[in-house]
Amino acid sequence: MSGSPSPLLTVRNLSIELGGTLILDNVSFHMNEGEVLGIIGRSGAGKSILMHLMRGIDDPPTTGAVIYHMSQCKKGCSLEPRSAAGLPCPSCGGVLLPVDIDLWNPDDERGKSLMLRKTAIMFQRTFALYGNDRVIENVLHALDDIRYPPDQSVNRAAELLERVRMTHRMMHIARDLSGGEKQRVVLARQLAKEPLLLFADEPTGTLDPTTAHLVHQLLLEATSNSRMGMVITSHFSGVIDQVADRALLMDKGRVIEEGTPDKILGKFMQNYHAGERGDSSENGAPILQAREVMKRYITADRGLIKAVTNVTFDVAEREIFGIIGTSGAGKTTLSRIIAGLIEPTGGEMNIRIGDDWIDMTSPGIENRGRAKPYIGLLHQEYDLYPHRTILDNLTDAIGLEFPKELAMQKAVISLKMAGFAPDDITPFLHRYPAELSQGERHRVALAQVLIREPRIVVLDEPTGTMDPITKLDVKHSILTARKDMEETFIIVSHDMDFVRDICDRVALMKGGKVVHIGPPSEIPMEFIVPAPAQEAAHGRISE
Repeated sequence: MSGSPSPLLTVRNLSIELGGTLILDNVSFHMNEGEVLGIIGRSGAGKSILMHLMRGIDDPPTTGAVIYHMSQCKKGCSLEPRSAAGLPCPSCGGVLLPVDIDLWNPDDERGKSLMLRKTAIMFQRTFALYGNDRVIENVLHALDDIRYPPDQSVNRAAELLERVRMTHRMMHIARDLSGGEKQRVVLARQLAKEPLLLFADEPTGTLDPTTAHLVHQLLLEATSNSRMGMVITSHFSGVIDQVADRALLMDKGRVIEEGTPDKILGKFMQNYHAGERGDSSENGAPILQAREVMKRYITADRGLIKAVTNVTFDVAEREIFGIIGTSGAGKTTLSRIIAGLIEPTGGEMNIRIGDDWIDMTSPGIENRGRAKPYIGLLHQEYDLYPHRTILDNLTDAIGLEFPKELAMQKAVISLKMAGFAPDDITPFLHRYPAELSQGERHRVALAQVLIREPRIVVLDEPTGTMDPITKLDVKHSILTARKDMEETFIIVSHDMDFVRDICDRVALMKGGKVVHIGPPSEIPMEFIVPAPAQEAAHGRISE
């Protein structure tokens, strides 16, 4: 369709007074179909209340109007966008005619009801999910609400989760997701409605910068891949800069400036620069906290063994954290405490699941039992079922009961995240482990962990005796899973070259204690390599 864009919405002289205070003061603007309008301003500027009035929820305005420009047939079937005027009605075949819906007109409740079905909203803190249901079930509920064909709903739900980069969490219980992940599931649920206008009210205000940037990208993709428009509010300038086509600057309930994002942000930053967010970083909020962790064993031949002594450290989301040291330093014992396989003698090992901190030292279904499914452990001595195909190894052989089409999708996604080229995966699924190289088998084993959708992956000596080329494959798979699946990795290793090459930080263990934590480059050489080997490395072998 050529020509000027079709109108979608007109806000005219909108004001609202609550408790004797003027919250909105004579606000007017318009929007076109498919446009992304950013609304920026400090907290309390009136952004959220304006959005609620545009959606048709909460109290009505004191004065003014919110008018949607739509199309509808004479029988009053479901509303269509104004650009569809003159086309056949999808319900009855009659001609669609231009119609204006005055959202707050008390005499047109049917028009308002129909309009609500054409819009969707994401609030800044209310995630509106079925907390005890799985992620994919939450999306299926949304599809059921719009009467989507049941025989096509599983595939549609998987497509929507792929759009919001949540295929690696589709089997998770919704309450166990992080805030950013919950927001992405909310987005998938809203996109299921195929709205003409999406309202996003501070959608990333409580997220870390990296996750926020991802959500912004997803919102922008959602609008660019459809005719959906969007109104997004924020008091952070980066949101408007990344997403909006046009922007409004609000202050004390009034629109004080309208124009391009650059122009509006320039004015906003002149006055409110101190409120801007910090620079983004690779890692997110803490996801693991070890506090004074201890493990003691008593054996008949060796007596009391202090395997782990007073170990304290934190690990952040998406961090690749190394645990290094010589054999017997306590690395494997510590990794098994993290994975919930053994209980410490003392201290705390806390894992964040969603917004809740779980103490792995406390047994029970609401404590360690809740967290263990979200921690993946890949042993050095991993094994695959030799007489089963790769697809079977990834699904049936580890007890994951998926519908056939979903099993295939999950296997493909997991192998891709483990570093396999997308074009090679489909024929690869029908091969057997003996037909694979060592590096390929290792990556299948990693995919076998990833298909369970863990939040933390513990890799015990992931490189072993591998050659340098295979080590590069393993490095690539870890980095890919960190980037695309937002995985957190804890790598237990004595391969310092590999650790230096991939880890963000490293904890050096000696005699059951952590003696140093920091970037790999800061680990003192004398703690890693015995003195004679150091001298050999520097060409100074003693007589």
